[in-house]
Amino acid sequence: MDSTTSAPSLEELAGRLKSLESERDEYKQLYVSMVEAYRKLEAGLAGQKRERFVEGGEQTTLELLSMLTGQAEPAAPNASTQVEAHQRVKPTGRKPLPDSLPRIHVEVLPPDVQRAGLDAFDKIGEDVSETVEHRRASLVVVRTVRPKYVWKEKVDALKEGESTPVLQANAPELPIPRALAGPGLLADSIVRRWQDHLPLHRLERVYGREGLPLARSTLCGWHAAVAALASPLVEAMFRDAQENSPYLCTDATGVLVQAPEKCRLGHFFVVVAPGKHVLFRYTPRHNGKAVDALLGSYRGFLVADAHSVYEHLYDEGIAIKVACWAHARRYVFKSMESDSPRARHALALIQTLFRLEREWAGSPPEERQRLRQEKSKPVIEAFFRWCDEESLKVLDETPISKAIRYARNQREALCRFLSDGRLPIHNDISENALRRQALGRKNWLFLGSDEGGQVNATLVTLLASCQMHNLEPIAYLRDLLCVLPNWPVQQVLELAPASWSKTLERPDVRQKLELNVFRQAALGIIKPAATA
Repeated sequence: MDSTTSAPSLEELAGRLKSLESERDEYKQLYVSMVEAYRKLEAGLAGQKRERFVEGGEQTTLELLSMLTGQAEPAAPNASTQVEAHQRVKPTGRKPLPDSLPRIHVEVLPPDVQRAGLDAFDKIGEDVSETVEHRRASLVVVRTVRPKYVWKEKVDALKEGESTPVLQANAPELPIPRALAGPGLLADSIVRRWQDHLPLHRLERVYGREGLPLARSTLCGWHAAVAALASPLVEAMFRDAQENSPYLCTDATGVLVQAPEKCRLGHFFVVVAPGKHVLFRYTPRHNGKAVDALLGSYRGFLVADAHSVYEHLYDEGIAIKVACWAHARRYVFKSMESDSPRARHALALIQTLFRLEREWAGSPPEERQRLRQEKSKPVIEAFFRWCDEESLKVLDETPISKAIRYARNQREALCRFLSDGRLPIHNDISENALRRQALGRKNWLFLGSDEGGQVNATLVTLLASCQMHNLEPIAYLRDLLCVLPNWPVQQVLELAPASWSKTLERPDVRQKLELNVFRQAALGIIKPAATA
């Protein structure tokens, strides 16, 4: 042994031992979390994915497992708990039926009254009940007849072959010229396919049961034609969002697209202009060029996740990055099982931010900004102080280290909402909008082509915007298709769901809708002709 090399001191050995014990404890926590996850799967208790955190209470997964497997009896509730539960019970009365439903009056008389007649009795009261019945969906054929006329004094000239004017009304306007479907049927099929997520083969059977055999190719052709007709409207909604929104929220999700050998991956982007539009766009690629085409000329705050496809916008000063605290919370929540003490501390701080935001939800932006500086800023400062301290203690590549690293990397963007009361604390609005595509994807599985993705995005844009403004989608699409074909392109934004209620107040629009024969037939104003 080299005499110049000194033996480690007792303090150094103690420090190394303490470090090794700390690492042992970290790995022990990871081992326990994996055992607990295995037990959950074995008992079938994995459940739905939900980020629920209750501050101040420890999770009792093992106790729950024991109770459900019959190894332990649940604790009996005390008297106060039973009283509170009793007080929460509400009487189960039948809810009143909506006044908008049509009603049929049926009077049921006793047999004696029927035999003797009403004149022999005095009515002293009655019992009334209401029952909902279902009628078969009503498809009706609108047979349009356009007579031809000539002036009586010119009938002889017509018989002699001379030229004479023939009077005939113009054909009623259809959304798709010479198509079989009227605006009501088109609206119904679009809502069933893109709002109720019925695949084409199911939709084909539904209309077959209603008495109308329709090929899937026919439905696809109708929807492609409607999407082409509505495309200028959707583009106008995009421009309005890019030019007039103080901030935009965006997100994306993947979708399979049919290809010769195997399906390839496409993407749906969503852009939400809060309070105005929910906009979808399909793109074959998820890259910077797709983002540029999506946002166009937009300059302002962009609420998005930390994906690299948006980074060039921030680097070039095109957009100002606003990060999402829900994403930061999700990373922390993933570490609950492996490092519960740290995760609980971080989640408690984040939960405070969300609770404060709920309290100020109805406040004007100026007041919300003042309250954020006063109450939210100290919480955020405490959160990042904790992140800086714990980043030196946690093991690399563990869930909690990834959560801390994400928060520290996004620190400036996570604090952005403090400087502007208009900005949201999270990006949930765009994630929730994307759920309709995720739900649809579970039903129709894949897109037939890129063109099909564009049709999907155009029609879903109108449906999602209807939902934002509480518009009944079939009625909106039916009336939209009645007026859209001849509407001035320069004013097409007036037909967006955000402006629809105001547009309907115009006398010329109401008159045009009331005179549309196909709309009259759809509403039952024109009754079907009696058949022999």
